[in-house]
Amino acid sequence: MTVLAAVTTTVPYESTQQAIGYPTLFLLVLIGALVPVIPTGALVSSAAVVAFHQTAPFSLALVFVTASTAAFLGDATLYWLGRRGMRSKNGSRWLEAIRSRAPEERLTQAQEKLAEHGVAVLVLSRLVPAGRLPVMLACLLAEWPMRRFARGNLPACLAWAVTYQLIGILGGSLFSEPWEGVVAAVALTLVISVAPGMWRRMRKASSGEP
Repeated sequence: MTVLAAVTTTVPYESTQQAIGYPTLFLLVLIGALVPVIPTGALVSSAAVVAFHQTAPFSLALVFVTASTAAFLGDATLYWLGRRGMRSKNGSRWLEAIRSRAPEERLTQAQEKLAEHGVAVLVLSRLVPAGRLPVMLACLLAEWPMRRFARGNLPACLAWAVTYQLIGILGGSLFSEPWEGVVAAVALTLVISVAPGMWRRMRKASSGEP
């Protein structure tokens, strides 16, 4: 009876979690793609930790589908808004938002890599912290049509979702309590996001660049 009671208590709890969690994850990742102030990678990793500890089948698969779909739709919407801004005489606030997060140095690098490697650069841009918007702006300046951008961005979003989900699975497997795995996953994603910037600053400091 004790086991039966535990099962009947756990299943409704997990069902409630899923009913709230997946739509919330979708909305936050979608908004994070449009307004890049939300740590979407940490969100995906945290959701993967929770799914890892659930008994319901396909929980991890649902996290993957939800996150990658939201990221793709968010990127596609932002690119479409950016294209509208490029065609407008006065630009748009969305285009300015992309420009503000694409420093000249990073934009130049993105344009060079885009000219050399084409669509493959989009996949890497999603995996490199702060690399998505410079590459997106480079695509806008190169006047890539929406279809070409979407074709390259789809595998980029899939690779991004897999990467951060694996971080979550790692955190979930190391700790028995979900909250401990969430803390570990969030800490790891934060380290990954700040490490490249710190490395660039250290290189500049060692070379004496301003």
